[in-house]
Amino acid sequence: MSLQLKNVGKRFEDSGHETLTGIDLEIEKGEFVCVVGKSGCGKSTLLNLIAGLEKPTEGEILLNGKPVTGPGADRVVMFQEHALFPWLNVIQNVKFGMEIAGVPKEEQEEKAMKYLRMMQLEDYADYAVHQLSGGMRQRVALARAFTLDSEILLMDEPFSALDKQTSNRLRKELQDIWMQTGKTIFFITHSVEEAVYLGDRVVVMSAEKGNIQDVISIDLERPRHVYDERFMTGSHREQPFKRRNRIYHLYFVGGNSWISDESF
Repeated sequence: MSLQLKNVGKRFEDSGHETLTGIDLEIEKGEFVCVVGKSGCGKSTLLNLIAGLEKPTEGEILLNGKPVTGPGADRVVMFQEHALFPWLNVIQNVKFGMEIAGVPKEEQEEKAMKYLRMMQLEDYADYAVHQLSGGMRQRVALARAFTLDSEILLMDEPFSALDKQTSNRLRKELQDIWMQTGKTIFFITHSVEEAVYLGDRVVVMSAEKGNIQDVISIDLERPRHVYDERFMTGSHREQPFKRRNRIYHLYFVGGNSWISDESF
């Protein structure tokens, strides 16, 4: 699998504003790529273009050499909201996409339980959605997304509305399930800590120009741990990167991490 964005741009006709310009990026099979940047820099617009929910005004997007012209089963999107159906129980929600795709019932059951076990939710298979916490609902949505066997999973800040403890747990579970499945993931986040924890590469977006400011490889060993010394309170490490005559600093301080330069 290969996803290619070639000189992609997006201009919204009502405002005439160029949200994205000159986006060039290639993602290989099994990569975990995170995108960070200020609010309004075009992160979610970029995800929507890849998903086929919006069309670029410039350039092209290719998946396995074929142009992306609209939504497709080869690209599954997971948004901030869990989007579970309240009239279905947990396992019915997980099976829903497979039912629409015509997957045989035995296979639906097998795959649904496989991913519920990975998310440590097998004991909640028959629970109603309203009986679950917010974090558990996102875990159900994540299990549903993985059952669909898409080429790439597109995630738009799925943990941003959760408390710190819950989001840390979901990051770990996402990393674990990604390591087991080798799924290609494109992940939007405001948190550089989250991007560094999850990503093979971090794409840094420029708010001023609507383009990619840099792409930074994260060479930390896996599995990564939230309570690793590089993330724990009391540790302090600064790792400078020089890219295109800019100096970026990757910081790990007091349980947080971030990338900074004079404009980000």
